[in-house]
Amino acid sequence: MGYRLSLLDQSPAEEGQTPEAALSATLNFAREAERLGYHRLWVSEHHDSDRLAGSSPEVLVAWLLAHTSRLRIGSGGVMLQHYSPYKVAENFHLLAALAPDRVDIGVGKAPGGLPLSTKALQGARAGHNEDFPAQLKQLTHYLTSATEPAGGDSARALPAPAIAPQRFLLGASPESARLAASLGWHFVFAGFINTNEQAMQEAVLTYHEYAAGKGKALISLAAVAAETQHQAAELVAQQHNYRVTLGDKHVTVGTLEQAEAFVRQSAASEHRIEKQTVNVLHGTADHIHQRLTALSQRLNVDEFILHTPLTDVGQRLRSITLLADQRIKENG
Repeated sequence: MGYRLSLLDQSPAEEGQTPEAALSATLNFAREAERLGYHRLWVSEHHDSDRLAGSSPEVLVAWLLAHTSRLRIGSGGVMLQHYSPYKVAENFHLLAALAPDRVDIGVGKAPGGLPLSTKALQGARAGHNEDFPAQLKQLTHYLTSATEPAGGDSARALPAPAIAPQRFLLGASPESARLAASLGWHFVFAGFINTNEQAMQEAVLTYHEYAAGKGKALISLAAVAAETQHQAAELVAQQHNYRVTLGDKHVTVGTLEQAEAFVRQSAASEHRIEKQTVNVLHGTADHIHQRLTALSQRLNVDEFILHTPLTDVGQRLRSITLLADQRIKENG
């Protein structure tokens, strides 16, 4: 098959599970991913969530790098609106110096939490931060100018690693794709957030057009493999998200409680909450690979980042094992 498989893990916590156990499961997941031959593993950023333990991807990335040896590790992604681009560049340059040629920086523009956590993260800047394209442009500068001589016109984000981290913009629209291409970033279409295939096609083809072969487009999808199609369907049957609409703004959260909290904390006079079934690519490993092969050929994509939206550790590991074994089988 002409594509690579990579993974996204959100450190989910089952009912009654401690965050320590959830993070330990992520470490085990990373070790198994490396053993099974996956190319990269990314971890996410979520705030004030009892269900997801990964609030600081940079910290978790460092821990996973220290306990693996080959797997690329990165953020999927850092929510840049909350932070100084300079500090983000420093963090990932330091990680890249600690683990040469194994570090990815993935950046997104979603809040990653409820309004009060956003306010707490941004502190005095809350409500006055720069627009996302300007922040990404600043981050690009700091990631590419670290090797310049001292005493220049701007601060350097040191240390300057021998091999820079690979840069990925996470998005779900043609606008994000154009932004990534214009600044020399790879692009990842967040298909587990925007499941519309037409939107996926438009964004990926837009990136190919504007990047002109100087970057790569990836697709991230929710996927669950099982021994049979029926078993896979049962695993994903209870997967739901909640879409909150406040005026012309939308946010997707995992539970009704989070959706209601988002509305309260926003103090919105008008809102709408919609329960949505999560669109998960599911079935046998052979079925999933057939779907990925078709997408790869149609959209000229040579890597998929798969997110397994299950809290049960054993089920998550079984899914990625079946997919890896099927790849080995088909490659002979």
